[in-house]
This record gives sequence, C-alpha cells and structure tokens, in this order.
Amino acid sequence: MNTENQNKPDRIQIRGGRVHNLKNINIDIPLNRIVGIAGVSGSGKSSLALGILYAEGSRRYLESLSTYTRRRMTQAEKAQVDEVLYVPAALALRQRPGVPGIRSTFGTGTELLNSLRLMYSRLASHRCPNGHYAPPSLNVAAGLPLVCPVCGEEFFAPGAEELAFNSQGACKKCDGTGIVRTVDESTLVPDESLSIDEGAVAPWQTLMWSLMKDIAREMGVRTDVPFRELTAKERDIVFHGPAVKKNIIYQNKTSGAAGDMDFTYFNATYTVENALSKVKDEKGMKRVEKFLRQDVCPDCGGTRLSDAARAPRLRGISLAEACTMTLSELTQWVAGVPASLPEEMRPMAESICASFQSAAKRLTDLGLSYLSLDRASGSGCSLPVRCVTAPPAFYMYWTSRPSACIRRIWKG
Repeated sequence: MNTENQNKPDRIQIRGGRVHNLKNINIDIPLNRIVGIAGVSGSGKSSLALGILYAEGSRRYLESLSTYTRRRMTQAEKAQVDEVLYVPAALALRQRPGVPGIRSTFGTGTELLNSLRLMYSRLASHRCPNGHYAPPSLNVAAGLPLVCPVCGEEFFAPGAEELAFNSQGACKKCDGTGIVRTVDESTLVPDESLSIDEGAVAPWQTLMWSLMKDIAREMGVRTDVPFRELTAKERDIVFHGPAVKKNIIYQNKTSGAAGDMDFTYFNATYTVENALSKVKDEKGMKRVEKFLRQDVCPDCGGTRLSDAARAPRLRGISLAEACTMTLSELTQWVAGVPASLPEEMRPMAESICASFQSAAKRLTDLGLSYLSLDRASGSGCSLPVRCVTAPPAFYMYWTSRPSACIRRIWKG
C-alpha cells in the first residue's frame, strides 16, 4: 500500500466554529468530493463557507507569501474557530448578489457569454449592410474592413460589445430584457360595483392624484354610479381619454386651502405607463407591476438581442441560438468551431475556444451542465453563491433549496 496516500488527509476538520449563526459547531468536510451545504435561510451556510473555509484558506495563502508582499496586501482575519485542519490554501470563492438584475443570466453570471461573444465577433461569418454574408476572415481581428463577395460593399464586423444585450447589442423594443410590459386593463378596475368616487379606478388611487376623478367628471363621466353602469363612451374616456387640460377647483385636504388650477387628464392606462417610465427601484416597480402583464418581446423573440447582434453566423447558427443550448451541448459545439474555419484562423480560434472550455469545465464539474446560457438567473434553481476558482480537491456549493439542487449536483 502507498504510505503517502494512506497518510494523506481526506477531509477538512472544523472544531468549535462560531461565526454569525454558527454556534460552536464541529464538522468534517470531505476532500476530493463535490460538497453541498443545504439549509434554510439564516442557518449559517455562507458563514461556514465564507466565514470559516474561505477566511482560513485565504489567510493561509497570504501567509505563504513573502513578508514584503504581505505588507502590501489586506490582511485576512482569522476565522472564529478553535481549530481548522487541512483547508487548501488556494481556496477562492465569490459571492453573487442575492437578487439578480433583470438582465442577469447564467451566461452573464459565469462570464461564459463573454467568451462566446468574442467567438462570434472574431470567428463568425458577418452580414454586410445589403444582407449578404462574408466568409470568416482574419481581417476582423486586424481591425480591417470586410468586403462582401456578392455586392462588393465594405463594412466592419461588430465588436464583442455590439453583441451584448446589456450594451450595444440590446433589442431596442425591450431594452435587452427579452420581455415587454403592457398595461393589463382587467386590473385597472378590480371591483366594478364601486363608483369612481369610491375608488373604482385603482391606478388613480395609488399612482396619481385622486383629482383625476374630478377631471373625468368634467369630461362627462358619471363618477357617482357603479362603474359597471357606465356607458361604452364613459368607459373609453376612463381607459383611453385624451390628455386635455381642465380647470378644476382644488382643495388641499390638509390645510383646507382651495384654488382653481389647470390640470391635464391622465387616463387610467396612461397613469400606469407614466408611472412605469419613472420607476427607478424595486419599491417603485412593486407599485406598478400589479397593473402590468409581461409578454415575450415580439421583435427579438425573447433573445434580448437586436437584429444586428443576431446576424453573425458561426457553424451555421446565430449567437441567440447558441445561447439556448445546454452547457453540455454548447461545449461539444464549441469543440468543433476551429475545424469549421479556414486553416489560417484555427490558431486564434483554438485560443478563444480554450478559454471558454476551461471555464465551462469548472461549471460542468459542479453539475451545472444542464443549464443554458440564456437562462435567467432568478429562474428555477438559483445559485446565490458560486465557486469560481477552487482547486480540484475542493468544490463547494450551497443553497437554501436542498431537495432540487443537491440532486442536480450528483446527477449522472
């Protein structure tokens, strides 16, 4: 038997861990395994992973550097623990925000999309302004114009930023979100047994001055009868009436002061649209979203990309189509990219593709090969913390949804 392997530690040993919600815990964590930490919110998953394992691993890494180097680096605090044994010194983790942005996807969160966009920018067949395609060329990397083989038009290939849906490549209609929000008229008057005076028109109650009902009355709408009794013309004024100005006697409910002023009519639909255009944070969105419905963007088909960003073709498909593949499928597809190109482009292609494959392998090792790059970060199995550059001996994954996520780690 190999004595060296026999004496080699097979687990990290933690004794007396006291970080945040952890109360003097003792735990052994296997090495050379994918390890899942599961528990309800606040149970101490991140405290164990970051407060003990990461803190101790980074501290040991810094201690291995020279005194001269350490003086110029932020010193890591010692973990609040009695003893930690056999933590790999090169452990590195990165924590993601708990609430992903509306444009966050698996591709943007893992930065795989950056490599894929570079592939499409440098290696793809690009479309000229007249709609013809030019073959892949080294001129793109050299910053030289391409010449259309059909019409002779000179043009420049798009850069990687011009293929990004959170930058210059965003669909103009949905602003790179893949969805469009429109007013759902069925939500504007939730209870038609109420009169407008009683608050039947919900947006006027929560998003706009209630004096809109006074302007509606001036425009010929009966505001003192149940909404269901209004004529079609009256209902149309409420939902779609023109933005006319009306002189209204307005009384301040607090001070009692009164005066006549000119006010512009905001119909119920425009009241919501106006509020949506001014939303700046999550709190503001919550006030508006109950009056909205979401649909797939009709211009980009939910891909988030503009027509120009969807134009380049690599191995016969667009960037949008590549992003719909699972990571497993995409890895195999990328492996065939260099051979699909002219011989003089293959060295560059191999370098770009190798960068993608390296990052993809780490994620595949974590059991995430079933995800596609276009998957929204908040959908299904959310990964609030991801291991990015952990050494091969130690991969960690923690989540508050153990039943779904842990099964996926061990799948296959």
